[in-house]
Amino acid sequence: MTATSASATRRIVHCMGTVFSFDVREPGVPGTVLDEAAALLGQIDATFSTYREGSEISRLGRGELPVEACSAEVRFVLGECERYRLLTGGYFSAYAARSLDPSGYVKGWAIEGMSDLLRAAGSARHCVNGGGDVQCVGGTTATPWRIGIADPRRAGTIITVVSGTDYAVATSGIERRGAHIVDPHTGAPPSGLLSLTVVGPRLSEADAYATAGFAMGRGAREWAEGLPGYRVVAVTDDGGTWSTF
Repeated sequence: MTATSASATRRIVHCMGTVFSFDVREPGVPGTVLDEAAALLGQIDATFSTYREGSEISRLGRGELPVEACSAEVRFVLGECERYRLLTGGYFSAYAARSLDPSGYVKGWAIEGMSDLLRAAGSARHCVNGGGDVQCVGGTTATPWRIGIADPRRAGTIITVVSGTDYAVATSGIERRGAHIVDPHTGAPPSGLLSLTVVGPRLSEADAYATAGFAMGRGAREWAEGLPGYRVVAVTDDGGTWSTF
């Protein structure tokens, strides 16, 4: 579905079990560019879905497909997952639940890729949102992008609003999918946090850091305070909050 106005073009795409939205401000892009973006999201889902038995990731995870026979995109994502595993002391892992699942990187990477596609087509101001993870491009101090961070304790409310230009927001937590993130070191869900949001320049990185930080549980704050280029806000399981803003 696409909606247009004098100042914006918007489209909604259902993919990867969630909703992606494109908000493209002037100067806009042709509708064919959004068609291409929707098609690419479908291809990414077909390649990386852990719910499709025939996807490359599912076949690789079952041992039916060697890494060297995988597409360049799969090999790139696996390399990035390994890089973030090392950067986060093992708290980000494509094998966190003992089976191959790079979803903690793929969605942010896909959204960032859609933003890059819009940039290449001439868009200087847009926002791409996938299930609450957002990449914003452009804007000014007078007309910034404003992104609300949801409160997992109270449905439909927010804990704070992030405002600015050229930034990304990624959140991991229990609000949308329950306790689906585990500590790779123990194989058990972490304790201490209800949600953790990372704000910074790149969504692929922010998404990986949000997953890792949430997996750390109570130990995330010290790590977050030393995270260069990114800011963090968390909601704790005792009803409190903390941030590095």
